[in-house]
Amino acid sequence: MSQEQPRRPSEQAAGGGGEQGIRYGDVFPVSGSLAVKPIAPRDAATMQSAENLVLGKTVKGGPAAAMESAASRNEEMGVVGHDQATDATAEQGVTVSDTLVPGGGRIVTEFVAGQAVGHHVEQDDGASVVAGVAGGGGVEGGVEDHTKITIGEALEAAAFAAGGKPVEGSDAAAIQAAEARATGLDANIAGGLAAQAQSAAAANLWTARDEDKTKLGDVLTVTYTLFYQFNRARQNATAKLVADKEVESGDAARVAGAETRNKPGATARPGGVAASMAAAARLNRGPT
Repeated sequence: MSQEQPRRPSEQAAGGGGEQGIRYGDVFPVSGSLAVKPIAPRDAATMQSAENLVLGKTVKGGPAAAMESAASRNEEMGVVGHDQATDATAEQGVTVSDTLVPGGGRIVTEFVAGQAVGHHVEQDDGASVVAGVAGGGGVEGGVEDHTKITIGEALEAAAFAAGGKPVEGSDAAAIQAAEARATGLDANIAGGLAAQAQSAAAANLWTARDEDKTKLGDVLTVTYTLFYQFNRARQNATAKLVADKEVESGDAARVAGAETRNKPGATARPGGVAASMAAAARLNRGPT
């Protein structure tokens, strides 16, 4: 997923946007005709309604909030009217979909005219982190498929669903398998996620009280950064991987095998690494 920083609306207007205002391609990793369309107030209102309908709220720092900021700027510039909508949203609409993560939480993906404009992971208590209101890469150059959840993002989902649990050997084994599938390397990366998880699991064996043990969330941590009007998230699990890839069924199966082989009773942790990988693989497969 793109980690490019969104530009200030004033920079977008003075730079690539010009009289066209802030376009979808300036804010989101979209392509084709959508990328060059200015974001309009009715577009933002429609996305806000979709978020409220599916999630019961507007996501702080999510696509609707980013669209509202851009649309307000475009209206001030006279690029769009107050009641205007782009034909892309009027004809193709917006969509908010969610996939439950076993053990708690869900992965939410939001679309405009069939193209993904954001991912976020949400806990059962309503707390959420935006993982993909991505800075636009412009309309030139290759555009990745941003509808897919990566291994790094699945690990971050596990940090939300089971982050308060002490790291066990089964967690470390699952993280090692996930890192290997992401990087294509058999050996642990020095200082990488697997190495940290294994160290934590080993230390936890000698720590008497659970409150003193290293938690799964301490290894797979998510921190926040504010970029201008746009809330963005820096995903530490993703940043710690030297490479990342979309989660496929084979990845989820390999991680599940590693976790259950190292867990008494051969059961996966609810909401843990294997469960989050399985949920991501199902989402990436789409309707069958």
